[in-house]
Amino acid sequence: MTLKINQLIFLALFALSSLAGFAQLGFSHEIGIIAGPVAFQSDFGQRYNFDTNSGNTGIGIGLIHYINFSYRADCSCYTTDTYFNDHFKLRSEISWNSTELNHFGEWVKPSRSGTNVEKLRAHSGRATNLDLGMQLEYYPFSIRAFSVQVGSWAPFVSLGAHLTKYYPKVATSYGDQDVTNLDNFYGPWHYPYGRVDNNFVNVHNGTTWSVVGSVGTRYKLSILSDLMVDLRWQYYFRDNIDGLDHQLDSNKANDYLVWLNFGYIYYLD
Repeated sequence: MTLKINQLIFLALFALSSLAGFAQLGFSHEIGIIAGPVAFQSDFGQRYNFDTNSGNTGIGIGLIHYINFSYRADCSCYTTDTYFNDHFKLRSEISWNSTELNHFGEWVKPSRSGTNVEKLRAHSGRATNLDLGMQLEYYPFSIRAFSVQVGSWAPFVSLGAHLTKYYPKVATSYGDQDVTNLDNFYGPWHYPYGRVDNNFVNVHNGTTWSVVGSVGTRYKLSILSDLMVDLRWQYYFRDNIDGLDHQLDSNKANDYLVWLNFGYIYYLD
């Protein structure tokens, strides 16, 4: 736990130092908080299964910062009226999400029985991730016009990259309940396609990159504050974020998540 706190402090200090550099450029700034439900898509459960999608859900929270290119804080004036300044914002974020994972769907339904079914039902996990990254948000309508109209809306899309520190947890109530004893896990995961490396269970922390895209909108609550909602898709460049990386044909993609978050944003003078 102490290690996680130290890493969080380091990432926060890194983010603040980066933002301090941007502050010297004179652009205005916005800060906010986001939170909402996360649906984690991984090797747990059955692909395209409603129970899997609804059951493997968790929560995410985050702190966000924006560089607003349309306004200068150092002179309380608008910047040069260019398309980029009036339609883009740079979003920085430090966030955390956590999801309990279980097996759902066809292979564990009540009508099935057998050793492998019992192993799947006994297997659980947790995907916990700490993120630091940036996204470039595009607003098709004028940011300047939105900023002075209380009650107005500002839809946007975004794309960016995050550095992710992941902390997978693996558990099983089958057999001797030892997660290093791979015989406690689903039989077909052993030696698929003649492989002799049984690395499908991962209990180690790690770091990877992820690509983040979202679509959302802001609502102008007051001149200096907005409400926000956006739907995020985040794709990791690793497949063991959930603590599981089996090599069956059903494993067609790396882990990813969908996060519906709600936020409050305040404009700094």
